[in-house]
Amino acid sequence: MATALGFDVYGTLIDTHGVTSLLETLIGPDEAPRFSATWREKQLEYTFRRGLMRQYCKFGTCTRHALEFTALSLGHKLTTDQMESLIDQYARLPVFPDAIAGLETLQEYGYPLYAFSNGQTQAVDMVLKHASIRHYFKGIVSVDEVGTFKPDPAVYEHFCTVTESRAENAWLVSSNGFDVIGAIATGMKAAWIRRSSTQVLDPWEFPPTAILDSIATLSDVLGP
Repeated sequence: MATALGFDVYGTLIDTHGVTSLLETLIGPDEAPRFSATWREKQLEYTFRRGLMRQYCKFGTCTRHALEFTALSLGHKLTTDQMESLIDQYARLPVFPDAIAGLETLQEYGYPLYAFSNGQTQAVDMVLKHASIRHYFKGIVSVDEVGTFKPDPAVYEHFCTVTESRAENAWLVSSNGFDVIGAIATGMKAAWIRRSSTQVLDPWEFPPTAILDSIATLSDVLGP
């Protein structure tokens, strides 16, 4: 049995594109999907750049800066209140339905489950509670405790330290390819949740331990 299962939060358990419905009311249904995608891409880019520069800041700050960039680059003049409403929405993002079924089964099997995120502990706790899945997790492991972002090896080593796990027995579960590769490169096992057939994983030398189209089927790989 795995000594610990670390679940990425944003994009894996929680749908970051849950902001689209609010965006539709602010900028229109035609522009909302592009805005949401650009915001997410820039958010991740900022974490990568911050990590490389060793200029860490809170994930929430990266999220806010990415929102400001997206509005400017796509030519949308959002008011301060509109910007704040979008930031607030990040605490109320929806859960992917398959995540609930998967977490339920894994908890029944007795696996120690952890939320493992670029987000701060308080923010992650809030979004998990809003999605009604916080109770599945034994704890939250945040990169904020290390002062850098995934896929820095120090982050995955920190996860193993906090959960008292050996890398070879610890699993990461993530929909983000860079996260999966980062975990595999440090000796962990990793399940890539590929919910869409259009998703492509980077063709590097760090293949996932398992590729699944749903968290609900993760128990089939791990077993009871």
